[in-house]
Amino acid sequence: MKVDAHIEYQTLNEVPALVRAAEEIGVDGVWFSETSHDPFLGATLAAEHTRRISIGTSVAIAFTRSPTVLAHTAWDLAALSGGRFILGLGSQVKAHITRRFGLSWDPPAPKLREAVEAIRSVWTSWRDGTPLQYRGRFYTLTLMTPFFTPPPHGADIPIVTAGVNPAMCRAAGAAADGFQVHPLHTVAYLREVIRPAIEVARRKSGRSELPFSVAASVFVVTGADEPAIAASRERVRQSIAFYASTPSYRGVLAHHGWDAVGADLSALAARGRWAAMPELVTNAMLETIAVVGPAAEIGTRIVGRYAGLADRVGIYEPFAPDADAPWRSLIAAARSSASS
Repeated sequence: MKVDAHIEYQTLNEVPALVRAAEEIGVDGVWFSETSHDPFLGATLAAEHTRRISIGTSVAIAFTRSPTVLAHTAWDLAALSGGRFILGLGSQVKAHITRRFGLSWDPPAPKLREAVEAIRSVWTSWRDGTPLQYRGRFYTLTLMTPFFTPPPHGADIPIVTAGVNPAMCRAAGAAADGFQVHPLHTVAYLREVIRPAIEVARRKSGRSELPFSVAASVFVVTGADEPAIAASRERVRQSIAFYASTPSYRGVLAHHGWDAVGADLSALAARGRWAAMPELVTNAMLETIAVVGPAAEIGTRIVGRYAGLADRVGIYEPFAPDADAPWRSLIAAARSSASS
């Protein structure tokens, strides 16, 4: 089991020190999200300032960029990192695509699958010198000349996709090299919904024999003492309430019979009553979704919960070099598990 760190920063100047610190303590991979920054800029600095760890986007929004643009960016990052780059793509929800980015909305699962296929078609054209020919429902790519073809390199570029609902899991299984599990999940949902949907799609698409990695981002309630754990509990409760208010994520709640809570959270969010939302997240919900325990034990608890279900795990909070006990605990537990 590999251990990942989520890198957040105020300015790009902070990235080199953060990723070097993550590499030094033994993290296997660092990931950059597309929230308040472009994830590819942080990934570029990480590639330049590390030597061992994998570097990925978790996630870059696929639908706001053409497949050819994504192909170029990932190609260059794979070359710069010496083959350590992972292209992680996600769809975002309808309101953000239409209202924040000003774009039209299409069915996300089939479009994300096409995006992955189209990107690979561009790479194949570059590698083999063959005409670019991709024709799908959402993308048509038929022009590539030597002038626009980058220098070759031998690096493979894995593409992983993210999602919550079965349709997005099937899209990953049919086209991608891995799946990034949203932090709003439970082990039961991962075991009973996500993984079966992926495997069905892999069999149907003839990809069962190809490598595939499942990476889980995990809500963690932890701390060095009880006051710290209590504060962590409230932060995680707020995060769960925020994500659980999203209607498209409600399948996770429904799997456990928490449908009514999801509806109530959505109603509060629609009225802007953010402060009232965490109160609806019960202790049972919190402890089913999050891994809870003291910092020294949290790694063993995470590895124990996700053994056999995830190939990579990461703590869903920004990596901080001055608060590295949870990461050290997780790294130690993962290494111990691998050697036993």
